[in-house]
Amino acid sequence: MFRTQVYLTEAEREGLQSLASQQGASQSELIRKAIDLYIDQHQRTDWKEKLLSLAGCLADKTDWADYEAIRREGDRELNR
Repeated sequence: MFRTQVYLTEAEREGLQSLASQQGASQSELIRKAIDLYIDQHQRTDWKEKLLSLAGCLADKTDWADYEAIRREGDRELNR
């Protein structure tokens, strides 16, 4: 783990202290959980956007036997 310093408003500090006390957790633990949730939500949004960008990319395909070509096209669209 890495140590970092974060500035909080008085209301944020009081709310964090209250939650930590109610949950029997440290303030650091709650901050890490909040950061993890934030990162996870944004990564999922990015994934959803990438997945939605694939919609219709194979609409003109007539030969579904070539799975590898379909897969490469999907990978190419995801990496755009």
